[in-house]
This record gives sequence, C-alpha cells and structure tokens, in this order.
Amino acid sequence: MTDTPTPDNRTSETSAFDAVVAVGDLPVYVVTTVSPTGRSGCLVGFATQTSIDPRRFLVGISRSNHTHGIALSAEYLAVHLIPRGHAEMIELFGGETGDEVDKFARCRWFDGPHGLPILSDSGIWFAGRILERLDVGDHLGYLLEPVGGGIRVADPDRGEWVRLADTRSIEPGHSA
Repeated sequence: MTDTPTPDNRTSETSAFDAVVAVGDLPVYVVTTVSPTGRSGCLVGFATQTSIDPRRFLVGISRSNHTHGIALSAEYLAVHLIPRGHAEMIELFGGETGDEVDKFARCRWFDGPHGLPILSDSGIWFAGRILERLDVGDHLGYLLEPVGGGIRVADPDRGEWVRLADTRSIEPGHSA
C-alpha cells in the first residue's frame, strides 16, 4: 500500500528538499589554495567526506567566487575548521571577495604543504590533492585525497566550530 498525500503533508519537491537541508547545522569550512594565477580562499558550506577507504572529501566552490578561478589551475586545496573564538575568519573569507581584497593581508597564515596558505587560527586543517573536478550545478565539486594536515586544539572531537547557523548574518562577497 502506498501513502496518498493529504492536504497537510503535500508539498513540492523543492520545498521538501529545502526542508531536509535546512535541518542540518553543519560546520562550515574555509578553503584556501594557490596556483600559478595566485592565492585565494573562501567560505564553503557544501563539503562532506565521501569515502572511508580510501579517504576522500568533496568540496563545492561557487562558480561565481574568486577562489573558483584560482582553484581551476590548482593541484591542492586546504580545508580548515574554524573555532568559534575566531569567527572573524568566517566574516573575512565569506563576506569579502578576493576580486577586491587580499584576504591573506588581513589574517595570520603560513606556507603549508605544496605552498598552500594555511590559516594560523584554524583549529584543524588538512591539505588535499585534487583528484577530480565535478560539475555539481552552480558549484564545482573538488574531490580531494588528504596529503597532510594539522590539529591545533586539545580535543578535536569536542571543538566548538563555526557552523552554518553562525553565518546567516554575513553578506556574501559574491552571490552563489
């Protein structure tokens, strides 16, 4: 027997999708990269582990974002979790555009593996080699293989990371 929608639970496919994705208050990430065309970084809300063995992680970067243009010719990305105590990093990398601002002149960072800019105030970060670029809609997906990283917090499982709900007031540097 199949369920027949009733007036109180009938909804469009997009409304149901929007409701499902709105439930999660996942961490957001700052992704940085370097290529022959420059250095860049941005706030990323679309990211997830895709495999345990081998370890894989997928990052979605908006095609309208400055970082998209730099990442197209990059070989590696760095993925950072930002502690709530450094939420200004989220404002910088989510609310400013690299088209107009040198974000790295406004924060502390160091050269990491493969010349990647690593944010000094991140709690955990990893460097990933780009295995594939995938068309995932208005974002380009980057499938990463971890090749290095660092942990700067005493208990990474209990870290208070900046989450999606914490970013609602940020005016994006670019539209999605």
